Amino acid sequence: MRLPAAIRAAQRTPLLLVVKSAIAVIGSWLLSQWLIPGPLPVFAAIAALLVVQPSLNQSFSKAVERSVGVILGVLLATTLGLFFGSGTWVILTAAACGLLIAWALRLAPGAATQIAISAILVLALGTATPDYALDRVIETILGAAIGVVVNVLLVPPVALAPARESTARLGSELSASLDRLAEALTSVRTRGQLEELMLEARLMRPMRDAADAAIRAGSESLTLNPRSGRHRAELAELTRTVELYTPIVTQVTGMTRAVYDHYSPDLVDEPQVRAIAEQLRRAAHDVERVGQPPAAVVEEPPALTTPLQITRPSATHWILIGSLLEDLHRIHHSLVEAGRRSDAD
Repeated sequence: MRLPAAIRAAQRTPLLLVVKSAIAVIGSWLLSQWLIPGPLPVFAAIAALLVVQPSLNQSFSKAVERSVGVILGVLLATTLGLFFGSGTWVILTAAACGLLIAWALRLAPGAATQIAISAILVLALGTATPDYALDRVIETILGAAIGVVVNVLLVPPVALAPARESTARLGSELSASLDRLAEALTSVRTRGQLEELMLEARLMRPMRDAADAAIRAGSESLTLNPRSGRHRAELAELTRTVELYTPIVTQVTGMTRAVYDHYSPDLVDEPQVRAIAEQLRRAAHDVERVGQPPAAVVEEPPALTTPLQITRPSATHWILIGSLLEDLHRIHHSLVEAGRRSDAD
């Protein structure tokens, strides 16, 4: 029986994260039972489960968020319990008051939910006394600490593979878009083919955004991570590569739009257009080189290094040719700067 798509994730949670969560829950439960005899250590187990996150930075944030929520929730429940008991209306009032307190303090959603949950659990499962409240706070802090320690000690997560893959896909698609545009300038295209060319060019922006998001996630995974030293240089290189690609994506999209808007079949007969197409192919070659690891790059100057010299274009296509030349000049500048940066490194 297949589960409904609404409750299924796009991809599985990494198995390592599942294993670490299980270890953190088991460890926090056993240690809390040993250190704090009494009620079952539900608070410790929940804290450990929530604190194990894909990155250490998120784990620390969740630990603080969870601890603050529990402390406020337990204090609220203890206060109401001492004065009004633990009846149903008191539990419901505590939950509502917890949400209002979180709203007034502008707490994060996780902390806000935790205040209400902690207040409900304290009133429903325990006696709202100062000793019980203190034990639950200590138990929660202990569970959160164990979750963080487990996440640190058992292969601290480094999320650079998605950033590496998305950057490589962006570079390949950008190079392919330059080649497709060059082909469109040297052979007659139908209106349908031009629309397809335009759609493919527009797809580069979401790919660029995906690469940015993956790099941000990779950077977050290195924050507070003891394994970060060996990966910082790679992350910095991926960041510089996407920064180089970003303006070229804009320029290639603009060039494709200009061709789409001003295209005519006799465009392929213009000598200037054929020269521009050749420069686009060279730019595609240089973009492909930028995304390659240093060991795979053959020592050679960028293909798009010599400024293009053309004669005056015809009156029919001079607007399009001028637009293409301006964007080509900007691509040329970006690639030359990339080459200088590589030489400096």
